[in-house]
Amino acid sequence: MKMKHILLSVLLVLLCVTPMFAAGAKEAVTTETVGTTVNVYSIMPEKYATKIFSEFTKDTGISVNFVRLSSGEALARLIAEKANPQVDALWGGPADTYEAGIPEGVFAQYSPKEADKIPAKFRSEEQYWTGIGIIPLCFLSNNAYLKSKGLQVPTSWFDLIDPKYGKSLQMADARTSGTATERIYSLVKVFGEDEAFEYQKKLHNNIQLYTKGGAGGAMPVATGQAAAGVFYIVDALDIQQQGYDLSVSYPKEGVTYGIEGSGIVQGAKNLGAAKVLMDWASSKRLGEVMVENLINYIPTRGDVVVTNPALDMSTVKLLEAKAEWKGENRSRFVEKWIEEIIQQ
Repeated sequence: MKMKHILLSVLLVLLCVTPMFAAGAKEAVTTETVGTTVNVYSIMPEKYATKIFSEFTKDTGISVNFVRLSSGEALARLIAEKANPQVDALWGGPADTYEAGIPEGVFAQYSPKEADKIPAKFRSEEQYWTGIGIIPLCFLSNNAYLKSKGLQVPTSWFDLIDPKYGKSLQMADARTSGTATERIYSLVKVFGEDEAFEYQKKLHNNIQLYTKGGAGGAMPVATGQAAAGVFYIVDALDIQQQGYDLSVSYPKEGVTYGIEGSGIVQGAKNLGAAKVLMDWASSKRLGEVMVENLINYIPTRGDVVVTNPALDMSTVKLLEAKAEWKGENRSRFVEKWIEEIIQQ
């Protein structure tokens, strides 16, 4: 009889407690899983990332702690830290950086909530990364320099190897920059691998400085310290919008374009918050934030209205180079660039 009373008491307790627990279970688990902070390595320049993450925090209540690194630095850190990840996500940077990290086991698979609204070619087939923007390469040149040398705005890759540009070009270093590796991909697609590297030997004769980051040479071009360079459109337009007398142009032979990515780090300590960031990144909201703040990535979502006419690519010859191909060849091309261009 005593045992029956004990069992009855336990049953009554469960009947009283379980509904309350069940009602709050989802919220409790969600709060614990998501948390209020996400830690990020951002390849996207700090001035863009700060604005974007500020809007993300307003929308979700999740704060973002981030460190800005070049693509090469970010990948190297993720690989070195993979036994004990220090961040939860990688933000920005070309998709080939993510592809190169997949065999290293540094990225987790996750399909954001609105990933199906983004064309398949702008996201990982295996769900390791999702594209948030498209950024073609372009030429950025100083109009005063062009005039002083009797040069026209460059419209061919061959224009940049003209001796009149002798030691006056600044562009990114392939050892650290995704912009630089994109330059190599473009040249390989235009000329073929062997001719592309022969071209770069000639181009090297006109290089004043290789910069650590992709946008590093933009301000020197703007202020006349350098004549021209090859940049992603987002960085070229950003400096032009500041009022400098510059020309943005494209080579008639064509350029490849970067897919600005985003992805979760394998072993992320704030996994729930990282997933919320990826969900938000796949939404229309991110594209609208970029347009409103004159952050000139072309959104991967076609339903975002782009207002800057400079982002109209209808007359630009865009060359296709799959992110998987870039990822497979990235290290080899960089090593070849070092051996055949830098160390010669």
